[in-house]
Amino acid sequence: MKEREVNDVDDLVFKALASATRRHMLDVLKASPRTTGDLCEALPHLDRTTVLQHLRVLERAELVTGRRIGRERHLALAPLPIKRLHDRWIGDYARAAVELLDELDRQATPNER
Repeated sequence: MKEREVNDVDDLVFKALASATRRHMLDVLKASPRTTGDLCEALPHLDRTTVLQHLRVLERAELVTGRRIGRERHLALAPLPIKRLHDRWIGDYARAAVELLDELDRQATPNER
């Protein structure tokens, strides 16, 4: 994927994650895959149309996948876009923190090695 395409996709992910409602939807799907009806029941304060609008944003960002089984639509969390953001924005910092902790540990216990 070209850098511009990656940035466009990442923009969609950030937009999707900016909403507390959509993050809650992802939490529900993280626990287990659900049908569209189940997801609507998990969000009783929202009408079905609003849930479907939020769901479209999540699907556009590739954070949720859906497949039809008979009349039902089964939804699942797709974690790869979040992993991609982690790898791009957080991974190097986490790696540096682990290396620093390892170095501090070596300095604190030089005679034990």
